[in-house]
Amino acid sequence: MNKEKKFVEMASVDKARSVAGWLDDKQGERITLIDVSGLSSVTDMILVVSARGVKHAQALASHVLDKAAEENMEFLSMEGHKTGEWVLIDLNDVLVHVFLDDLREFYNIEGMWTEAPRVGLQA
Repeated sequence: MNKEKKFVEMASVDKARSVAGWLDDKQGERITLIDVSGLSSVTDMILVVSARGVKHAQALASHVLDKAAEENMEFLSMEGHKTGEWVLIDLNDVLVHVFLDDLREFYNIEGMWTEAPRVGLQA
């Protein structure tokens, strides 16, 4: 007896590119995709995006959750949605960081992963 798969199966990079497209559709800024698959045991891809303000950050995060549900993508958790300054969305093999610009520069996620390759948003 075969169990029906609960979530869609797709390569992490394809999943991350889909999410990046959703963020671009909602005018997310400075979208960066980082492949940490060889460096992290927690996730494969990190996606960083800037929002113009708190409401925009919350809207971006909500849009990602809505689209993930539509596409039957696995969603584990979300932190920071209420304050909207830094929202972390855990899609298992893809972590999405939605930042206000000031906090993005302060936490410098990209700088923490300088040895990880950047991935183009288009295949």
